[in-house]
Amino acid sequence: MKFTATLDAAIIRCQITADRALAAPVLCYSCMAPSLSADGLTRLASIGGYTEIQLPDLQPDQPYAFSLMYENPAFLPANRAWLPMGAYLRCGDEVITLPKLRPAGVQRGAMTYGAGTAPSLLLCPQPTSFAPSGGSAPIISIRSRSSALQEVDALFQRNGLGQLLAEDGLPIVLEHNAALASEAYILEITPAKITLSHSTESGVFYGGITLASLIFLHDGAVPCGTITDRPRFSWRGQHLDCARHFYEVETILRLLDLMALLKLNRFHWHFADDEAFRLELASLPDLSKTHFRGEGALVPALFGGGPHAGGSYSRADVSRILAHAKALSIEVIPEIEIPAHAFALCAVYPDTRDPEETGTEQSVQGYFRNVANPAMPETWRIWESMADEISTLFPFDVIHLGGDELPEDTWSGSPAARALMAKEGLHTTQDLQGWITHKMASRMSALGKTPAGWEESALGTPNIGADAIIFSWTGQGPGLEAARRGNQVVMMPGQKTYLDMAQTASPDDWGATWATIIGLEDTIDWDPVPDDEPELEAQIIGVEGAFWSEFTTQDNEMEAMLAPRILGIATKAWARKDQADRDTLLGLRATYARLFDQIGWDQA
Repeated sequence: MKFTATLDAAIIRCQITADRALAAPVLCYSCMAPSLSADGLTRLASIGGYTEIQLPDLQPDQPYAFSLMYENPAFLPANRAWLPMGAYLRCGDEVITLPKLRPAGVQRGAMTYGAGTAPSLLLCPQPTSFAPSGGSAPIISIRSRSSALQEVDALFQRNGLGQLLAEDGLPIVLEHNAALASEAYILEITPAKITLSHSTESGVFYGGITLASLIFLHDGAVPCGTITDRPRFSWRGQHLDCARHFYEVETILRLLDLMALLKLNRFHWHFADDEAFRLELASLPDLSKTHFRGEGALVPALFGGGPHAGGSYSRADVSRILAHAKALSIEVIPEIEIPAHAFALCAVYPDTRDPEETGTEQSVQGYFRNVANPAMPETWRIWESMADEISTLFPFDVIHLGGDELPEDTWSGSPAARALMAKEGLHTTQDLQGWITHKMASRMSALGKTPAGWEESALGTPNIGADAIIFSWTGQGPGLEAARRGNQVVMMPGQKTYLDMAQTASPDDWGATWATIIGLEDTIDWDPVPDDEPELEAQIIGVEGAFWSEFTTQDNEMEAMLAPRILGIATKAWARKDQADRDTLLGLRATYARLFDQIGWDQA
């Protein structure tokens, strides 16, 4: 079997050559968004980006050409990632997997960067200040019994970056300094000894990360002087979407390692969405039906997995990830999606939908019926069971409730929802979503957790509440509004921090483009706090990078989308406001290319 596809402006030109006669096969494939035949072929099914097209009889060794297009004319194919993914033919009871169209992911060496100017201290993110004393110290290792430094040593050794601790290493003196902030440290480096001042174990850990990084990046000739360092923001995050693509636990552990090397401290674990709920919950065992998708499954072959794909995370997996993160001073934030992005959940639990519903709302991703109905008792049983069990699994005090992208006019065709709105005095769909989020946020607070949600969670009357953390994603504006109202805010504007966006406008590149094109310099060409509202810095607690996985077909495709742009995320989250400049970042990119290679991390 042969299958090819190329981009021709808004049209995807396809060709299939069968190796034998096939009677009326059905082409099953997935794209970034709903698509259809540009030639008038019958579309048999469309669920999200998944589509089935009826083909005519195919004759052996006779190429059959046809064309596809995105249903929404605003969705113009931009690069290879927009071509059909996971394609196969269904011919009667037979499933025939088609060859992959192209090497997926960013192709190594495809990006062109300026040289930049490497700073005197080869370190990302740059420290708050460095006072050189002249010369360098020939450091290969240090001598210490500190448990935090042992974790740094283990991190560097398992990633092939050298051994930090050794009995014959240079002595290091740990000095407690209560005046330092919790993650701050002072590192004094001389040829004779090293002094690391700190107030907490996190300060020791980050001081150790800095020292071990300098040993590797300066080839053992570490510049002498005093490094005084503290993070600008307490929340320095990286998000990973494990619902659209299932990432192996080992991949997540490797991502946590990379985060620690760059002093990122919040892993936002997005394991629930329209396409799957990946966590195994004892209270909701039927969720296991969403863990795998494809031919004959409850959820069709969405995205790049082909006729059979999926996976789930057990309690043992969660424990392993949490333990690994804890050793690296990283907290794990679970996200459950309510009320929207629930296509798979509603398919498993149909009683979360009003049987008298007549609405035709559709999500931006092309899903119908992907919102649970708050007027159904089953809906609250699911949401509350989910939230309660997850709150016991994850020790960190923040639970992300989701709350984004509710389709317009949701619940307008539900008599039960309209009756609920009348009973509660709610006037709009937005108010009803706010009522849901407020009720769930109150439950989280009662469980000792801080509720968090996407920016839409702050809308409506009532809403998630002033005690919640708001994640601003469509831009900075909603986050600034929430900060002015008194909410804590994590800034992750899609135009600057969404690392699933393509890095260039080239059709040979890879990635989404709905927000913008994001080059390395774009990750630092902004500031979370406006110059004319410096008082908002007290409410804006951090910066977070995001990686959504609609077009990921294998785990390692995520790597070159993150590297090197994650250097910009780390810089923006840790460094002083005046330290994030393009020239330095480009210089550090060249330096860290060697580190990425050493740890086996693909880069653009």
